[in-house]
Amino acid sequence: MTCESAQQNIVLAHYGELPDELQHQLEQHLHICEDCRREWNAMLALHEELEQHPLPEPSPNLLAASRMRLDDALDALPPKSVTQRFWGNAFRWLGYMQGAPALTVLLVGVGFLGGNVIARYQAAHVPQAPRTVATTNTTQGPIANVAGIVQTPDPQIVQVKYNRLVPETVQGSLDDPQIRQLLMLGTKLAANNQVHSDAVSYLANQCLAAAGCKDDSADGTDSVRGTLLASLHYDKSPEVRLKALQGLQPYVAQDENVRNAVLDTLMNDQSSDVRSAAISMLEPVQADSSVRRVLRSVSTQDSNAAIRNASYQALQGSADIE
Repeated sequence: MTCESAQQNIVLAHYGELPDELQHQLEQHLHICEDCRREWNAMLALHEELEQHPLPEPSPNLLAASRMRLDDALDALPPKSVTQRFWGNAFRWLGYMQGAPALTVLLVGVGFLGGNVIARYQAAHVPQAPRTVATTNTTQGPIANVAGIVQTPDPQIVQVKYNRLVPETVQGSLDDPQIRQLLMLGTKLAANNQVHSDAVSYLANQCLAAAGCKDDSADGTDSVRGTLLASLHYDKSPEVRLKALQGLQPYVAQDENVRNAVLDTLMNDQSSDVRSAAISMLEPVQADSSVRRVLRSVSTQDSNAAIRNASYQALQGSADIE
């Protein structure tokens, strides 16, 4: 897959319109192409920002008046021939099919600007509810990056420093939605590699805690578990991928997406340490037919002798289970 086609498929994949046969090709391309992966992360960040500013619904009177004006304009047009109507409809539907995602992004962007203006006006005239977290600066604006993560004496409280137009700091529990959201942003907009690694580490530890990684989002992209899956697939650092893998360990038996991601890591990851950890994670599901099939393939065909041996030992364990 070329970068040009990947750029188009990123938009289709984000809105769930990309065919399944192209989804895997896009994931493989993102794994090796930093520019396209940066575009994917930017799309996710835009989606997260836009969700914070829902579009206002148009009034019924405006919709009715618009429809009436449209009907009048259409009635005033001269009649077209059968050939003109056929080709016009064909090209119109083709344009809708090809441009729907881009048009949607454009409309959402316009709605975001309008919603942002309305939100600022309302914020200036409506009393604000007290915040449940302590911040050093209440300046509003888009988050540029996450600059630092510091553990407080309380193991359940972390301090996250992030930049808007000026540096800001927020402190709260790992269970606080705002803290989790900032940690997830830290995996995409970190000011440096250490902050990025710390963000993944805290999210992984939260997943290892009881009910700390519940996947309650509609498509999984805005959840802690979905963030760890993205880090496992696309992060360049083996240490970060290993942390993400460890955080997903409690869910390998209950979440098919996690199990498939671990199998993909076993087959394709460049780090032998990460692949060895993936084999160990598969122990609770060694009786699964898809898991045995992958282990059998790796145990006979992989170029790494240690990985082949570990896969063979895992297969022996699954035989005992059966």
